[in-house]
Amino acid sequence: MRRRLAAACLLGLALPGPLCGPLRAEEAPRRSAAELMDMLMWNREPVGGPFALIDQDGRPRTDADFRSKLVLLTFGYTGCPDVCPTDLMQVARALDLLGAAGEAIQPVFVTLDPARDTPAVLAEFVPSFHPRLIGLTGSEAAIRQTADAFKVFYRRAEDAIEHSAFVYLLDRQGRYLGFFPPGTSAERMLTIIRPHLAPLQR
Repeated sequence: MRRRLAAACLLGLALPGPLCGPLRAEEAPRRSAAELMDMLMWNREPVGGPFALIDQDGRPRTDADFRSKLVLLTFGYTGCPDVCPTDLMQVARALDLLGAAGEAIQPVFVTLDPARDTPAVLAEFVPSFHPRLIGLTGSEAAIRQTADAFKVFYRRAEDAIEHSAFVYLLDRQGRYLGFFPPGTSAERMLTIIRPHLAPLQR
């Protein structure tokens, strides 16, 4: 168990509990967590791409809606017991520390559990972290396509979701700049984000 938790931390995995249930064959990931982590670390494949999802108000949203702002993008699910809320709190704190400059950043949370995380559920969830946080859901296929584009590992384990947990930073054209590993503090995020805000602050 200790080895599994250590590997999970290294790979940025959010584990749903002490043990995971067996996976159904159709839920087997196409790539392992290690393979996806390798792609992110060494830029072996492009990261990111277009998506079409639905926000917490039931409105269609695409990646184009967030142009002209930096984006802090996270993937998870509302029932996540620790990693998702911890990282969302750090994202929110980073925005608050920036004050007015934080308006240039759009925080976005994409659920990996669309069957349960409906727009109504997200509408209750996202404001508890930050008033400007946008929650996105959609069909299973649309979520899978978006997750695959960002090299997100996830799979269902009984009633929870085992998933990689990174905060992605996108530029004003929606291009991938890099990621923050789980547990990154707001202060550390800001050391990376501030240089990208500079053009708007001159």
